[in-house]
Amino acid sequence: MNALEHPDPYDPTDPGVIADPYPALATLRSRSPVAWSERLRSWLVTRHDDCIALQRDPRLSAERMAAYFQGLSDERRRALAMSERMIGTWSVFLDPPPHTRIRSHLNRWFTTRSLEAMKPRIERRIDDLLVPVRERERMDFVADFAYPLPAGVIMDMLGVPLELLADFQRWSHDVALFVGSSQTAPDKHHRAEEAIVGLAAVFRDLLAERRRAPDADMISELARQPGLSDDELVANCILLLFAGHETTTGLLSNGLMRLIEHPGQQALLRREPGRAEMAVEEMLRFDSPAPAISRVAATDLELRGRRISRGDRVFLMLNAANRDPDAFDEPDRFDITRRAGRHIAFGFGIHFCIGAPLARLEATLALPRVLAALDDIEQTDDAVTWRDGVSLRGLVSLPIRYRGRRAGPGTA
Repeated sequence: MNALEHPDPYDPTDPGVIADPYPALATLRSRSPVAWSERLRSWLVTRHDDCIALQRDPRLSAERMAAYFQGLSDERRRALAMSERMIGTWSVFLDPPPHTRIRSHLNRWFTTRSLEAMKPRIERRIDDLLVPVRERERMDFVADFAYPLPAGVIMDMLGVPLELLADFQRWSHDVALFVGSSQTAPDKHHRAEEAIVGLAAVFRDLLAERRRAPDADMISELARQPGLSDDELVANCILLLFAGHETTTGLLSNGLMRLIEHPGQQALLRREPGRAEMAVEEMLRFDSPAPAISRVAATDLELRGRRISRGDRVFLMLNAANRDPDAFDEPDRFDITRRAGRHIAFGFGIHFCIGAPLARLEATLALPRVLAALDDIEQTDDAVTWRDGVSLRGLVSLPIRYRGRRAGPGTA
């Protein structure tokens, strides 16, 4: 195994790197674009073309959770039995043919046509969340808007009662510590196991209820379809709930923070809300909430002179790729009018994020409405808090102050 010739600049436990990983990733990308990290016991790949090519390379497997659990002691594996049973069955952690079979059952819920029908409901939820904050001068944008919006939307799609929002937020946070590869939470596996037990119990109860009395929701429809076991159905409902809001929460909060930091770009989007789709794409490129995806080498391979051995874990650092100067002009400049380049914030190939159209729709609808409802948005003096994780990036809190505007013609 080839070690780095220089000290590893990317330390995911360093608060400075957690807040702004891009200088360290740039150093890694220019100096050693395929680098072994002793801290993560993994390979880090940071160039745009490599990250695309490796997502199509059958020598890298998505089944890194299976590899992880199989490497545990019998005692440890028993302690995490429900995590292995559920997370190990998520479609994102499977290769074809199981991946193809499970995903085929989920695809139709995330087509342009299906989401177009949901647009009025999403708009109503956005407006409902903005009503109370208009009357205030401060809020935590994450707690008051960026989390409840996508969480409520995906819960509605699945058919989960909204009263469970607080429980799901707690459980989802604990799952994220494990799935997102937190480096600073020593009890992440235990917390994730307890969360998965709670989530699985809720979804099994909902599945049984929908079989008795079907409704117009995703759980009812999936329960009617042959080809999914109960474990597969429950596991992938957990995945949809988790992935359906965690990354969109990050997209909304990271995106608003970048607009605050770049007042000229914010002013442009205020004047021209029709630019929202392009703005969202730039937010995804500039600071994606899904900064890396993990694979495991199914066989020995060589990349840029580095020998990657069978069983090695490989992180494809998508956020480094999305700032690659070989793929984007002035990649460290935030520009909502940017047209050139192809970001890979949602991945690439057969594992391209199934929920990408929903995340894009929610952010495109939400951000212009937020700007229409709130004037003079700025961060408060309170420090923002970033979540810890190699594979998830977002703000735990974003305290802001503003002037609320009353609803009227042309506003949300």
